[in-house]
Amino acid sequence: MISDASVNPRTSLGRVLADLGPTLLDLVHGRPERTDDVGGVVIHDPGDEVAYPPHALVLGVAVYGTEEIAGLLRALGERGAAALVVRGPVERDPALDEASAASGVALIALTQGASWSQLTALLRTLLTEGDVGEAGPESLGGVPSGDLFALANAVATLLDAPITIEDRQHRIMAFSGRQDEADQARVATVLARQVPDEYLRVLEGRGVFSELYRSDRPVRIAPATVKEGETALPRVAVAVRAGDEFLGSLWAAVREPLTPDRERAFQDAAKLVALHLLRHRAGADARHRLRADLVSTVLEGGAGAADALSRLGLVREPTVVMAMGLPAGAGDHAQVVADRQRLTSALGIHLDAVQPRSALALLGDVAYAVVPVPADPAAGRERAAQIAAHFMDRAGERARAAIGIGPVATDPSALGRSRTGADRALRVLLSRRTGRRVAAIDDVHVDALLLEMRDLAALHGDGLLGPVARLAAYDAEHRSHLVGTLRAWLDAFGDTVAAAAQEFVHPNTFRYRLKRVTEVGRIDLGDPSVRFALMLQLNLMAPDGPVTRQNRTSEQA
Repeated sequence: MISDASVNPRTSLGRVLADLGPTLLDLVHGRPERTDDVGGVVIHDPGDEVAYPPHALVLGVAVYGTEEIAGLLRALGERGAAALVVRGPVERDPALDEASAASGVALIALTQGASWSQLTALLRTLLTEGDVGEAGPESLGGVPSGDLFALANAVATLLDAPITIEDRQHRIMAFSGRQDEADQARVATVLARQVPDEYLRVLEGRGVFSELYRSDRPVRIAPATVKEGETALPRVAVAVRAGDEFLGSLWAAVREPLTPDRERAFQDAAKLVALHLLRHRAGADARHRLRADLVSTVLEGGAGAADALSRLGLVREPTVVMAMGLPAGAGDHAQVVADRQRLTSALGIHLDAVQPRSALALLGDVAYAVVPVPADPAAGRERAAQIAAHFMDRAGERARAAIGIGPVATDPSALGRSRTGADRALRVLLSRRTGRRVAAIDDVHVDALLLEMRDLAALHGDGLLGPVARLAAYDAEHRSHLVGTLRAWLDAFGDTVAAAAQEFVHPNTFRYRLKRVTEVGRIDLGDPSVRFALMLQLNLMAPDGPVTRQNRTSEQA
């Protein structure tokens, strides 16, 4: 799901089609005026049980053929969905028309050449939440505050030309209708939500951006082409500023030069765009702060947790807390902050798509998600682990994050315990005690206990004592490997051959070292309680710290 089910967007299905079609979407069957508000977006997955918000816009990513599409339309009608989007072209068929009419679900085709990720990003922007804390939408210049798509359409009407609103990084924040009347460069820009690099280089080489940054007046731009035989329209662009701050720019694809009146209207429109951008930025900041406060209240699990859950749109159902973080030393501070924000946004999109009604917020250095799951603890833990693992797989190996999962909370008061469990599991993963990137606290409970015992020993100022202290002192003086020998033998459960292979020495050499361990440390390795105490001390306070067999082997190799 792309927008939270808790939100009541002011965007109708007709508005979606007006803003995104025919560049992206084409209505095949149905009556979009039947749906006042789109309640959210859901990616259809036949192998997964997905909850549908009222009036959902369903993306049928892998749905093909008349029979399959018609069957899904009927199923979605029972769930109260507003529309189904499938990959175009779709042949008009009486069976599809009948299924759409009977179910009340509109059938929409995604234009060839457009990707599902592009559509998802555009819908996420178009179905953005309303202003926080307002009884009703504020109006700026006759356009609802922060509604950049409506503003782009209003400016397009004034200039009789398709419009885009770009931010400082040349990303498309909103665009008007009629983009199909422009050229291929504009269509590529809208689909990618970013001006393509090849066009940016052409414009930069002409000095267009330098002129745009220093001028308050519209800048006329000759057609820019990068491919042989490509046709292009001229552009007019004007900077959008708030005082001395450059917020972005407003672009029009025009066939003829603007008249003086339209040029003035374009310049005035930039001032109105600045007000909307500032209000949009303020509203987004307020929404993020409110959401973080609500999620924080939920995670405390106190008296206010139930009310916060309700405000987040989470019904009273079993949930689990996920905690995502980055390891220490993952880069310089600025890079870590950027990576953390990028991964949090990506996790939000993933959760919206696979588990509607989830709530996510970045609190300090950790991104916390409250995710609805089945009530059975084992099934709930498995579902959460599956969601987290799929996200990490999509994020790829370059994403150095890890996700810890707490126990299932069957009521709001248990969410504090779930958060604690998620934090403990995340700490184990980030300590690199395992080679995993996703784990529930049940799976790493012993490792979590060891880390906490290590903290307790450090708090009490405990150091190496007894046999391990004697072995460490001997190693330091004679450059020997008695501590490593003892650790390897204990890890191998007394199997001398396996321990020798782990230490890359001959079994006879290892047996000699082990004899020295018992002599120097004055250790009775036949006593189970002694072996347990040695293993515990080696994991908590050994000179080289608690290192896993996997990591130690790779270091020696």
